[in-house]
Amino acid sequence: MPLPHAKAFWAKAFPADRLLGGVGACIGIALTMLVCVALLPASDVPQIVAPLGASAVLVFAVRSSPLAQPWPVIGGNTVSAAIGVAAFQLIPDATLAAGVAVGAAILAMSLLRCLHPPGGAAALTAVIGGPGIHAAGYAFALVPVALNSVVLVLVAVLFYRVTRHPYPHHSALPPAAIAADRRAAGFHPDDIDAALEDMHESFDIARDDLHALLARAERHAQLRQRG
Repeated sequence: MPLPHAKAFWAKAFPADRLLGGVGACIGIALTMLVCVALLPASDVPQIVAPLGASAVLVFAVRSSPLAQPWPVIGGNTVSAAIGVAAFQLIPDATLAAGVAVGAAILAMSLLRCLHPPGGAAALTAVIGGPGIHAAGYAFALVPVALNSVVLVLVAVLFYRVTRHPYPHHSALPPAAIAADRRAAGFHPDDIDAALEDMHESFDIARDDLHALLARAERHAQLRQRG
């Protein structure tokens, strides 16, 4: 049986958005492959890396997520791939190198504010990817990983511009509306920070978006209570 939180998440994924995400991912990966195959000569290094499929899921299915923004996609994949190369070259044992690569990639992405889950796969690919990738060394982080990521982001920006959807993501509400919601709500943005500190949890949503959502929910609750 699906987990309750999974059901709640998908309940708010409108059919049109699901279709848009599927079409966007199809176009994004296809065009990225076409561009990269045209630019890169055939070699033992793949012209497109598997982690990019996971990047496409984030960019086209949850485009408002902080994990799906251009810097996390490009920086997260590239930095993680470079860390994976370093782990492979410095640590003789492949098992230990794989673990260190992914763990160090998470730490580096967090510090650089470019956390991107497919980056973990990019780091792991650099360790277990085979002789061609190993021979490429740090160049693997640039070509194809960085190139793939840049092309995917550019395709996504163009796709969302054509379909009239915002990407990169900015707050869904203009500053004036956010200010009005803050006045109407019974809490302050600092209260959200304090609550997050209490919970010791990380949430995949920007603070301004979270505040706008909670403020609007409180406003609807007040209207409902007034009948």
